[in-house]
Amino acid sequence: MSTPQRRGFNDLVTRFWSLAAPAYDLPFLQHWVYRPAHDEVIAQLRAHQSRKIADIACGTGILADRIERELGPEEIYGVDMSDGMLNQARSRSTRVQWLRGPAEHLPFEDAALDAVVTTSAFHFFDQAAALREFHRVLSPGGLVAVAALSARQPRLQGPLGRNWKPAHHASPDEVRSLFEGAGFTIDDQHRIPRPLLTRPISDLITVGVKNQ
Repeated sequence: MSTPQRRGFNDLVTRFWSLAAPAYDLPFLQHWVYRPAHDEVIAQLRAHQSRKIADIACGTGILADRIERELGPEEIYGVDMSDGMLNQARSRSTRVQWLRGPAEHLPFEDAALDAVVTTSAFHFFDQAAALREFHRVLSPGGLVAVAALSARQPRLQGPLGRNWKPAHHASPDEVRSLFEGAGFTIDDQHRIPRPLLTRPISDLITVGVKNQ
């Protein structure tokens, strides 16, 4: 069950992105800020040959739409908590199935998917709970790819899992520990290459596989 703190933060984030949805599609933001992570995720999905995919915190649906057009999966879902984002996503594509829900409580049966991805949103999640949920909905051998802002240096903070920290930018070691704690085997982790203009953005892709 979610805590009052968690519900309040979810509501705040949802209201913000519902208002910000029109600005999210600005070409500058998409090309320079979001596209490098999207490219990395699509490369991972292509290598895995994923057929049933969910993009969590999909926003206005740019990545889910690209996955559908470029990879042609059997099933592609975009999941978000913001009605404003989902309204724009629905106008973008009728081939993607758009669903409302938080990362910690996904609207899928156990082992329903073979890939779950998320970009530029992991810092808003209850990270341990979200990864456990990703593990639940993936079939054995399923892929999870998380592209997220990530601290370059470890933070001076208490042990992992003691508290949920809103908007927490986990370090690479923290992300690996979270993945392994949720039952994933790490397949890849690296900094996302970026154009010079946005190179100060410190984002990381971590890829895990659900054990057979």
